[in-house]
Amino acid sequence: MSGDSNWRLPPDLAMGAIRLRVASLDRALAFYEGLLDLSVVQTSAEHVALAARADLNPLIHLVPQPGIRHRPEGTPGLYHFALLYPDRRDLGRTLLRLFEQRLPFQGFADHGVSEAAYLADPDGNGIELAADRPRAQWKRDDGEIVMGTQVLNVTALLRAVDGDPWIGPPAATRIGHVHLHVSDLDAATRFYADVFGFTITSRRFPGATFLASGSYHHHVAVNTWAKNARPADDEMAGMVEFAVGLADASTREALSARLAAAGAPLEECDGGFLTADTDGNRIRVESS
Repeated sequence: MSGDSNWRLPPDLAMGAIRLRVASLDRALAFYEGLLDLSVVQTSAEHVALAARADLNPLIHLVPQPGIRHRPEGTPGLYHFALLYPDRRDLGRTLLRLFEQRLPFQGFADHGVSEAAYLADPDGNGIELAADRPRAQWKRDDGEIVMGTQVLNVTALLRAVDGDPWIGPPAATRIGHVHLHVSDLDAATRFYADVFGFTITSRRFPGATFLASGSYHHHVAVNTWAKNARPADDEMAGMVEFAVGLADASTREALSARLAAAGAPLEECDGGFLTADTDGNRIRVESS
């Protein structure tokens, strides 16, 4: 691997935008703009970027590629990304809006540290709509953050709305984490912990590792729950890359050096560099 395995990312790390390859831009926009009420803030021949209301920082980039195949369920790559709302009232408003639109959900869960609902976009990309509980309520045991999968009290969540009108996601909505299917859990964990510098926060779920910077519950999770060994390719809908924002230039330089020493791919890009994990999941490291 690389140098000092105790090297860790700073606590001010911020998750950046998710870039998704979609078969139909119109269909994807009907979902992300029409149902989730994200706002288009950038357009080009290559992509369309969407952000939360009154915020120009993109959360999602849609990259249209007509004719691509639907990504089979369980293929290594993106499992889901979390759209994190500032509080449970905003999450409740969003769920109420989607219930009224009769959008199908894949499930609901109380994770202890957060409340969450799961669904997929028209291309099969998994999305977790979530709101964190106050950190003072998070439980820890033997150095790990306790996360579970209990039944979500959806009724209580909707009561928190308290008649507030739907006005779209607030500007403080952001990408909370990415969760990835990987082919080798140990190899992926070593990459994200020993090379990239995340801290392991939980290994309590069989076949999964949760990692974060600072004291957060997780910014990245990896699992071997995929049914298909063959990874996604550029001819499938799915995640092109996810972004990690680091405010300090010296930290970005140190991370680049660690990745190079570990033999990870490196490519310069606007505002930072691109790399990839052991399964080829691309990561954009940029200024936050």
